[in-house]
Amino acid sequence: MSLFEKHKNILNKAINALHERTFFAAYPEHPSPTIYGESADEDGRKKFQSSVGKKFDELKQSGAAGWVGVEESPYMQEPLNIQYPSVSADTLIENAKKAFHQWRKTDVQDRAGILVESLERVKARFFEVAYATMHTTGQGYMMAFQASGPHAADRALEAIAAGYEELSRFPQGVIWDKPMGKYNIKLDKEWRAVPKGIGLVIGCSTFPTWNSVPGIYASLITGNPVIVKPHPGAVLPIAIFIAEIQNVLSDNGLDPNICQLAVDTYDKMISKELAEHPDVKIIDFTGNSEFGSYLERLEGKAVFTEKTGVNSVILDAVDDVDKVAANLAFSVTLYSGQMCTAPQNFYIPENGINTPNGRVSFDEFAQKLVDNINGLVDNPKAGPFVLGTIQNKNTCSRVDKAKEIGGKVWLESRSIENPMFKNARISTPVIIEVDATDKEKFSKELFGPIALLIKTKDTNASIALAKEMALKYGAISCGAYTTDPGVKEKIADEMALAATPVSFNLVGGIYMNQNAGFSDFHVTGGNPAGNASFTNPEYVIKRFTWVGHREPAKV
Repeated sequence: MSLFEKHKNILNKAINALHERTFFAAYPEHPSPTIYGESADEDGRKKFQSSVGKKFDELKQSGAAGWVGVEESPYMQEPLNIQYPSVSADTLIENAKKAFHQWRKTDVQDRAGILVESLERVKARFFEVAYATMHTTGQGYMMAFQASGPHAADRALEAIAAGYEELSRFPQGVIWDKPMGKYNIKLDKEWRAVPKGIGLVIGCSTFPTWNSVPGIYASLITGNPVIVKPHPGAVLPIAIFIAEIQNVLSDNGLDPNICQLAVDTYDKMISKELAEHPDVKIIDFTGNSEFGSYLERLEGKAVFTEKTGVNSVILDAVDDVDKVAANLAFSVTLYSGQMCTAPQNFYIPENGINTPNGRVSFDEFAQKLVDNINGLVDNPKAGPFVLGTIQNKNTCSRVDKAKEIGGKVWLESRSIENPMFKNARISTPVIIEVDATDKEKFSKELFGPIALLIKTKDTNASIALAKEMALKYGAISCGAYTTDPGVKEKIADEMALAATPVSFNLVGGIYMNQNAGFSDFHVTGGNPAGNASFTNPEYVIKRFTWVGHREPAKV
């Protein structure tokens, strides 16, 4: 049985899910022993621990000139000392060029089968990936498992399904028969989906698999070889994915250099060298706006970016102010605000928020938010695990200096102890009140656990500011709370014009930070926060070109 036949059912379900947009998850998000095996967690932890201080020798790519690795655990604040093959940019490019023709001529069904098989093999390593993610990004255990394992695999499958569907949209060949009266003109016509060329995926330090695998798999399914350049501080999680892709390629007689890992160090980074190389035709990037905008300006390349943005919460009227405050407190605290979808700017009318029991003043809501954050942070069974740790020391510095923004400090950042890791790098949220006229204070992303409470004239002013920030500086998410259908429609319409999705009236266990594969489009590509959206059709069709040939039919 071919790999395509083996995984055809999964692929068909994924394609249907793309159209239906209802809940679908090929890979369960709960680390249940009944799903993944009784010993899966312990085996994954031991496998991760056994990799510390060793060479990662699972890769089958060629041309390594040495070994490099600079990852550090934010939980232990100690180097992991894991070493990866160091391959020069020129060698990576040459390897990819040699592999290109073999991969582009591989039937799309075979490509799909190989790629889904790689995800099935990674599935057996989800717990290892989880611990690798914890100790490179600082995510809490549950998020590390879900985001880097099942959710990432679902996003990869989504890209495979989208690419497969687009490649199957048109027939490979037809007899074209045009009536001309006494005779017909008949032509044999064929169409080929021609891959653009070498793809480069540049990863980030906070979500090394979830943000990278859509681009990796979108380029691979469309026939392009891929070079994956992870952030130097978060290599191991995506290295495991690449190793399994290479294993499946090799097992099926294909060149493992079709997908390569490019590891560098902070003092000798190779992102620009690879990006500017004329043979690199596709670039996927997650990271800061400055570098992302530079990549977007490169000529002759299809570039897909997710950059920084300023995410807003618009507060107008609520049914239960305590539930709203609790929900937003969790959103601010989750992974210490180090999510591209985390809320930053909270727009609150100066005369307060409408509730069934009367208006809640600006100060009253601010205090409820502070109390809920403190209650969560100080809960020993929740706080350390929701917060995780701070991935980058620079983020800690940013949090420490946040009070210099100016304005009333409602909540100062502090550190708490993680009971499992005494040396964990932790900064709790800081909450600062600023006036709506001080736009320079809230018109840029303040990455990390920093929230600004912005006092506005009224809800219309709040909407206008949220829209302005999204249009000028980008936004990936927006939260809004209102009980008025007219206000809800105005927020939805105005933020849609700013290409920003809105989560309305969330309470309980669903948060504006979260995005669901096969249903939510992550980033829209319509504002400065990024020029791409996974996974919409444009995300895959720009990676290949339809070319048609024709000749007189032999009939």
